[in-house]
Amino acid sequence: MKERVWIFDLDNTLHDANSHIFPHISRSMTAYLQEHLQLDEMAANDLRMHYWRRYGATLRGLMRHHGTDPAHFLWHTHQFPLLGQMVLRQPRLRHVLKLLPGRKVVFSNAPQHYAHAVLKLLRINHLFDDVMTMEHTRYRPKPDSFGFMRLMRRQRIRPTQCVMVEDNLENLQSAKCLGMRTVWVSSSNKKSPCVDVKICDVMALPRILDRIV
Repeated sequence: MKERVWIFDLDNTLHDANSHIFPHISRSMTAYLQEHLQLDEMAANDLRMHYWRRYGATLRGLMRHHGTDPAHFLWHTHQFPLLGQMVLRQPRLRHVLKLLPGRKVVFSNAPQHYAHAVLKLLRINHLFDDVMTMEHTRYRPKPDSFGFMRLMRRQRIRPTQCVMVEDNLENLQSAKCLGMRTVWVSSSNKKSPCVDVKICDVMALPRILDRIV
């Protein structure tokens, strides 16, 4: 069998982004829409959420309907002067990742500068062979299969070699349709045919190796 490749989402998979980071990003995006589309706060927040629900990412709606420059948007909405205080690190995360056989890749809808900063703060940046971000997918975020295909070409791998570890069920659906094994990081009681294994957090990965490898 060819080498296993672990593909990890970043936010809410390798770390908890809900507590501090996602609220900060939401506020930054709303402020961006206020400034660049001349909207009040309520209208900007409603539009942000509308595009996120419709396209899977606010940026996609802004690009399609307003010609927003994606690099400009991502840079200005992902500024974190206090990022070191916002990233919540599991002390044993590095040890857990080292127990997983095969290569490891991060595949995130976040921008490159943010993803690398978070991985460095988590002290696991050196464990990954590649970090695939929004820029590498031509700003076509998961669950669009385009990014998955680019990742596999970059790594010269096949879907059957891959294990996708992710908190978002729609993204896992795309991975499963391509032929990847899937691990859902969630505390939900929901079940889905696109999920091979469900765990509450990534710290449980070594305990389910015999069910996924």
